[in-house]
Amino acid sequence: MTILSNGHQWKYTEFIDNKNYSFNKKEILNSLTSEEIDDAYKSISEWKGYSPTPLLSLNKLSKELNLNKIFYKDENKRFDLKSFKALGGAYAVEKVTKGNKDIVVATATAGNHGRSVAWGAKRLGLSCKIFISEFVSEARADVMRNLGADVIRVKGNYEASLKECIKQSKKNGWEIIQDVAWQDYEEVPKLTMAGYSVMIKEISNQTDQYITHVFLQAGVGGMASGAIAGIAKYFKKIPKIIIVEPKTADCVLQSVKVGEMQKIDIKKESIMGGMSCGEVSVVPWKILKFAVNNCISIPDENIARTIAMLKNKYLSDEPITAGECATPGVISLIAAYEDKHIKTELELNEKSNILLIGCEGDADENLYKKLLNKGIKQLT
Repeated sequence: MTILSNGHQWKYTEFIDNKNYSFNKKEILNSLTSEEIDDAYKSISEWKGYSPTPLLSLNKLSKELNLNKIFYKDENKRFDLKSFKALGGAYAVEKVTKGNKDIVVATATAGNHGRSVAWGAKRLGLSCKIFISEFVSEARADVMRNLGADVIRVKGNYEASLKECIKQSKKNGWEIIQDVAWQDYEEVPKLTMAGYSVMIKEISNQTDQYITHVFLQAGVGGMASGAIAGIAKYFKKIPKIIIVEPKTADCVLQSVKVGEMQKIDIKKESIMGGMSCGEVSVVPWKILKFAVNNCISIPDENIARTIAMLKNKYLSDEPITAGECATPGVISLIAAYEDKHIKTELELNEKSNILLIGCEGDADENLYKKLLNKGIKQLT
């Protein structure tokens, strides 16, 4: 079976150019400094169990799309947390608490960030409070409980859990470790962004090939902006940067379209729960508003199929365990390739070297099994 010749359509919802594009290394590294990036790598690389996650080749996909290389950064192998988020929350916990074991840390999460904060707190012997929405699975909640966190479920969506986290933290004197910024709360989100830049440091050591395109998932924009800061610091040549979001939560796309932050009313939660965010974070926006070339939004419908294709070696020579939020780069790349206008605009050709971030593995094992089985049925 081939990827493109079986009549299946790889859909996208919207694709836009950034009319304000201007990749200015100096400005980007003012938002997240070179020293902050260096400090994150120095600290994290000294943690017990640290090793760079694999940079895999989706060689079967690159051959079919007639692209030179497609690199896939496999964050399923990040410590034991199965997600890039391990780099952000745990690092912020370490920097904020500075060895003070009397501090109680708290956060709101869709799953992976909370796991990182809980793990970071456990490493340092700290108490931890995790606020989750009604949409976060019990499987994800149990993982955080098993790391020693007190998990509090809140009625409503992610924004509701964040509001409750802020309220309870102020009341009880807890230290908030959040990856989203707001007015007068910017330093901790910058720490998480610095942690995420470690992925780009590793990639720069793993290949000397010029990366021409980078597809970056976005929720509130922390991973994308941290990666872009890493690109500004470590890459000699700047690639085209494409942001990928769920169609129901495309807050970065809508903000880039008009040149200022927009809040999205999420009427239906995407299965890409970690990316289902209605508003871009303040600190990431300072980077994203100029440094992104294009934005694309996608529906949920190809997620299960892509999970199965990655696991069953349709796209590479080895099986890859990819969670729901690890698939958007693959989906949007194929959708862009199938659309002649987008393919031409992005200059996708036989010289292209694509970087995709496989940001999570089976972090929610029950959901992963369900989607994998669904995807296998779609392929048969």
